[in-house]
Amino acid sequence: MKLRSHQLTQGIERAPHRALLKSLGLIDKELNQPLIGVVNAFNEVIPGHTHLRNLSEAVKTGIRISGGTPLEFPSIGVCDGLAMNHEGMRYSLASREVIADSIEIMAKAHAFDGLVMIPNCDKVVPGMMMAAARLDIPVILVSGGPMLSGETEGVTVDLSTVFEAVGAVRANQMDLETLSRYEEAACPTCGSCSGMYTANSMNCMTEALGIALPGNGSIPAVHSKRIRLAKETGMRIVQMVTEQLNSSKILTKEAFHNALRLDMALGCSTNTILHLTAIAHEVGIKIDLDFVRKVSKETPNLCKLSPAGQHHMEDLHREGGVQTVLYQLLRGDLLCANALTVQNKTIGEVTLHHGRKNVDGQVIRPLEKPYSAEGGIQVLEGNLAPKGAVVKRSAVAHEMLKHQGPARVFDGEHDAVKAIQSGEIRKGEIIVIRYEGPKGGPGMPEMLTPTAALSGMGLDASVALITDGRFSGATRGAAIGHVSPEAQEGGPIAWLMDGDIISIDIEAGIISHHLTEEEIALRLASIRPKQQDLKGYLSRYSKWVSSASEGAIMT
Repeated sequence: MKLRSHQLTQGIERAPHRALLKSLGLIDKELNQPLIGVVNAFNEVIPGHTHLRNLSEAVKTGIRISGGTPLEFPSIGVCDGLAMNHEGMRYSLASREVIADSIEIMAKAHAFDGLVMIPNCDKVVPGMMMAAARLDIPVILVSGGPMLSGETEGVTVDLSTVFEAVGAVRANQMDLETLSRYEEAACPTCGSCSGMYTANSMNCMTEALGIALPGNGSIPAVHSKRIRLAKETGMRIVQMVTEQLNSSKILTKEAFHNALRLDMALGCSTNTILHLTAIAHEVGIKIDLDFVRKVSKETPNLCKLSPAGQHHMEDLHREGGVQTVLYQLLRGDLLCANALTVQNKTIGEVTLHHGRKNVDGQVIRPLEKPYSAEGGIQVLEGNLAPKGAVVKRSAVAHEMLKHQGPARVFDGEHDAVKAIQSGEIRKGEIIVIRYEGPKGGPGMPEMLTPTAALSGMGLDASVALITDGRFSGATRGAAIGHVSPEAQEGGPIAWLMDGDIISIDIEAGIISHHLTEEEIALRLASIRPKQQDLKGYLSRYSKWVSSASEGAIMT
């Protein structure tokens, strides 16, 4: 079988190339084997990535066991928690494109026969999957796994608990000593933060997409089973090269259908819609909000993990993980069962083998007794969001599913947070944060601080928040993001003023203002795009990034 790496290793004219590879300590036997790139997102900054050296060594062991030659190279990453609520958050979503581009460059320049990708957090997982889709060579992922939740004096805590506790302290509903205890206990291990936040949402998606082995989404970072999974992943990539099992055979329209099904059943982060849209774009598959809405209406919500509920990723793993949720969907004929996976088996075959037949009814509910008949994410449209918006319906208080109130408008997150924390927001109001979209932010920053402050102050059941930016997977409440078109492009969200009445009907999927045509015409005459003084990467990003409704991809 002719390998891609033969461009480097075979023939008289490749003697200089072999000389360079031998300078790495490689011998002829290694050069004649499949060359497997191991993309390691290890760094000492991100809690979800600090342990990835161990996983990388396990992956390389697996590759060698199966007769391949591993060659490791790095990937950058951003910790959304550490970047939250300051300039750094503008680089988070934007980093996804750099990750995909840099992996493409390394893989193409060095003619790897296959890749094992080792991500864990936020934009690293989708960035790597975008590269996998773009390259169309054998690729498999193994993530770093979720963090365990914490405990203090009988209270289970996680990162969102601490963010919300800050709001509670501001509202004089919690003392600093309790906040300090939460801070000490919330993140007890390495790994991606323990709730169904963006990182864990996307790692669960890898199983539904078929691009990772069973267990990848839920095995805790500190379990030895994660190391064994990494070895099995390394072994499998060499077999995939032999089978010529390229990513285009796995990342099909049916695979994305399955991912959206799982997304709705688990109640994942709204960021999954951005990322699945962007990954699908790389293989020429269009995921629009109409398709997302259709899947949501047909898919029951079977799980409520933090922040929507009290359970965490280790609870999901204990009850059978992603495969058991997929089994419930398979029972209801809600999966495209013939979609292929990296095991060269269909997802139906894999799920029947790995999914538990019985569920506990708490962490994972059976198909017949869901938390709700529709999925955890809802798409909204209306005259305020003609190209759509999204909300994590499973994390919205029942009384906020339908709400009408006056707008409190802020041209950026900072002023909104200041108003919330100083007690200026009243029950019934709807906070509008604009000029935080892909272009206007730029970078579409996540806004966990204002939503956590509202929750911590007990306002999440009476105050809604809408934005052309986005929210952390740790957000709960009536937090509606991705409003498109964004304010920077002159979308209707740019027309709003304090006191304008906004109507939200999450169950019906409608978000609207009540401005007359005459009022809109008067306001349009005075609206100008936000002036931006940008340099470097963000300057280029803001010029080329697309709408959130299109996945915020670089065009």
